[in-house]
Amino acid sequence: MSNDFSRSKIQELSLGELLSYRTLKAMHRAEREGYSDNLSLRVHRALSWLQRAEQEPDDGDSRFLFLWIAFNAAYAREFNGRRGFTERRLLIRYLGDLIRIDDQNLIYDAVWSSYPDSIRIFLDNEFVFQPFWDFQAGRLEESDWQRQFSRSKSAVNKALGRQRTRKVLAILFDRLYTLRNQIVHGGSTWNSGVNRGQVNEGARILGLFVPLMIFLMMYRPDQDWGEPCYPVIK
Repeated sequence: MSNDFSRSKIQELSLGELLSYRTLKAMHRAEREGYSDNLSLRVHRALSWLQRAEQEPDDGDSRFLFLWIAFNAAYAREFNGRRGFTERRLLIRYLGDLIRIDDQNLIYDAVWSSYPDSIRIFLDNEFVFQPFWDFQAGRLEESDWQRQFSRSKSAVNKALGRQRTRKVLAILFDRLYTLRNQIVHGGSTWNSGVNRGQVNEGARILGLFVPLMIFLMMYRPDQDWGEPCYPVIK
């Protein structure tokens, strides 16, 4: 796609074409003068990491990390040593805002048409469920984490059965956050066969949702997306 992006072309593109770095960057270049400084900076940063992620199609660890940084660049407003209630509430609100403005139902289609089996398999994996690791560290009894996992699977199945998109995404990003912690805090080995399933699946899921988030933020620049962390100091 050339840099003379126009919104009329959106309907002509496949989902893969629409959510590529090339298309999103063309959209940003064409429209950024009409964005707030905060939005333009968020998108510029997120796209730089999305581009880097696209250069790692065969390295799941690197791709996952680059996509997670892109996700943070697009969404994050504050950082804590351990994610607490306030940050989780902000994430749920952010996801709700995206769903609300998505008049093309791209998120809905992604969850219920493109990736439902992938999401279900990922959410059924105990290795991305934080209480499982709390048990391994001696902070929980085995019966406690198993009971929590059973309740969580029941909640996931209900949300999937009722097509509650925001609930599914909130649970999904909780699990992705656990996987992120494993990698970032040195709790895994690069390219290890032990965790290839969840790493590759996590990267695949982020590879769909991160560019979708960036697109929707640009699609509705009138929305207040908040001040980015670490603003540029001139």
